[in-house]
Amino acid sequence: MSKVLDFTRRLSKEKKNKGKSGGKSDAPIIDMTEKRSEILNEERRQVKRTILTQFIGAMALVPRKGLLKVAIHDISENGMAFDIDIKAGHFSLGEQVAMRVYLNQETYFPFVVTVQNIRALDEESVFRHGTHFVKGTINDQALHHFVKFMETVSAALQRDQGDIMVSSIAR
Repeated sequence: MSKVLDFTRRLSKEKKNKGKSGGKSDAPIIDMTEKRSEILNEERRQVKRTILTQFIGAMALVPRKGLLKVAIHDISENGMAFDIDIKAGHFSLGEQVAMRVYLNQETYFPFVVTVQNIRALDEESVFRHGTHFVKGTINDQALHHFVKFMETVSAALQRDQGDIMVSSIAR
């Protein structure tokens, strides 16, 4: 005889009878897997993230190879997510990566991240890297202010709908 209690029959019966009144009701069954998942998702999202898809230029430094273009997906005070074309490969979990955010084609500020998770997004043909900023390294202060700037600016962004450009203000 098995010592494992199987509540699946009762759980499915409870779902069928949901909303029906009358009769004696047993105590509800709570699916702890769903509850745990809800709690974990809530904990993961305690930090406000700013979505930056194709908003700013960024590069990752690949040792002994050079710079690799990445697309910053989102950024928060603790870290950022970026995408790399699936053909280019991906970094390893726990790997520290030197990053550059470009403010124009020639000017950037560097910082360092640690890769926390990697997942392939087949529909977008990219590897998404979730990272944490390495504290106490180059440009901590600049990075903090950059994140705050991005959060503030992104709240007021507007999309250009093809506004007419003029060549001079002569009347």
